[in-house]
Amino acid sequence: MKQVAKNYGKKEILKSLDFELQPGKIYGLLGRNGAGKSTLLNLLANRIFPTSGEILVDDQNVIDNAQALGKIYLMSEKNLYPASQSLEQLLRGTKLLYGKFNFQLAYDLAGEFELSLQQKFSKLSTGYRSIFKLIAALATPAQYLLLDEPTLGLDAHHRNLVYQAIMDDYLENHRTVVIATHLIDEIANLMEHVLIIDRGKLILDGETEDILANAHLVVGPAKDVAKYTAGFNIIGREALGRITGYYIYGPLDDQRILPDTVSIEQTDLQKLFIYLTNNQGGIGK
Repeated sequence: MKQVAKNYGKKEILKSLDFELQPGKIYGLLGRNGAGKSTLLNLLANRIFPTSGEILVDDQNVIDNAQALGKIYLMSEKNLYPASQSLEQLLRGTKLLYGKFNFQLAYDLAGEFELSLQQKFSKLSTGYRSIFKLIAALATPAQYLLLDEPTLGLDAHHRNLVYQAIMDDYLENHRTVVIATHLIDEIANLMEHVLIIDRGKLILDGETEDILANAHLVVGPAKDVAKYTAGFNIIGREALGRITGYYIYGPLDDQRILPDTVSIEQTDLQKLFIYLTNNQGGIGK
């Protein structure tokens, strides 16, 4: 994706996004409601067109390019299936679009999720619609799977089954997977790479391990914490009585002496996301 922007009239939804999806990785696409995640996925799948910039798959522009688009599958939040068809018919229709289709995997997953493929899509609950759409995605031969809120409407047990199905597919096929979700804690162990969008801008693009290595929580008495963290990139603050915690994103100063009253902890990805995308936090603020 090279300098991609998307406008609707005068409203700027995405602003000069520039990043590359590496083959064989699981990406987490994170952002608050309205940040532009679904718009980005629809651009990647050529369901909508960029206002400017270009989207390439193996150096080929995706716009009206059947060969490039055959490598991409978008599992969308939107329900675009014909209401009158059974799930079995919908799977066979998906095969027509992609040429190949792993029906055995689809049947196995349907059995695991206790989903009858003779039902009509319109009769499914929100959760089972998510399950069916995931089954269809995993059974395609697409090299790039774009999963928009794949656990929408699911309970904890079924969400766990979905994550396991995604990981099993990844270990077997080594496809590139992009998961857009609000359940950050639940997929933190799945994500190898993180993309965070805030108000249409890509504010973070990095390996999960490297990002977490730069995410710190400095805890102690307010004055001691403030003194120790002076000059650091403070993205958030919390207080409980006399104890204060400052959230830092970026390198610490190894030469700076840490007071006995102050401790440094690593923060989790969800907390980092919250402070990077609030109105006061952010990188370099």
